[in-house]
Amino acid sequence: MNLSINGPKILWKIPVGDLFTITITETVLASCIVTWGLILACYFLGKNLKKRPDGKQVIVEKLVTMLYNMVEDTMGKHNMHFAPYIGALFLSSMFGSLISTLGFFRSSTADLSTTATWAIMTIVVVWASNIRENGLLSWLKSFTEPIFIMTPMNIISEFATPVSMAFRHFGNVLGGSVLMTLIYSALAILSSLVFGWLPGFLGEIPFLQVGIPAAFSLYFDFFSGAIQALVFCMLSMVYIGLANPPRDELGRTSYQAQKAAKKAAKEASNAS
Repeated sequence: MNLSINGPKILWKIPVGDLFTITITETVLASCIVTWGLILACYFLGKNLKKRPDGKQVIVEKLVTMLYNMVEDTMGKHNMHFAPYIGALFLSSMFGSLISTLGFFRSSTADLSTTATWAIMTIVVVWASNIRENGLLSWLKSFTEPIFIMTPMNIISEFATPVSMAFRHFGNVLGGSVLMTLIYSALAILSSLVFGWLPGFLGEIPFLQVGIPAAFSLYFDFFSGAIQALVFCMLSMVYIGLANPPRDELGRTSYQAQKAAKKAAKEASNAS
């Protein structure tokens, strides 16, 4: 059996003067198709909305409500504005995995650059939220806690979060693709052994490749793709939610409340 598993192929190279070259790979093409497909779906599903929903509007509103409820339960009501970001992550991940079932495209999530980009986006949101909540100096100081000698470990742990998120999603999707490739190859060999005695072209038809791979595809492509998208989004919600704790009754972050308290104390001491 001659089996070869390679990374995404380079489809086109577009030179931009003498500055640089834009490389279009299978991953870029699949990501663009998924992105534009989701944009068009949102446009058509969001047209002609009625006060009394019916048909497709009922289904869409139900799905959107489920998304917002999940974000509220996981991150808190004060973080509901992150729901569109989480929804975009989930749909891009799920359909990025499912696009390979068309037979013409490679899963965009089977490329580490895709999942790494999403993980970096999430960790940047987390870092920005931590700085906004605690201030830059307090955030940097947190790397030295509980004792200064733990600083290298804290820094490694901070960068390990996006790395683990990216590799977990990428590894599971790529592993499913590799297993499906092995299953197809094994069924082709088994089919030739079992039905190779048939006369003429009938002995060359891979009968066992009809129907059987579909059952495995239901798990590796559909079920596993949806589960990995959900896991990635749940991790994103947990990390972002921890970086955005509830505000006080005035809508201030803990850092803003501390600054206001120090300012009030200073004004009180000056007045006395």
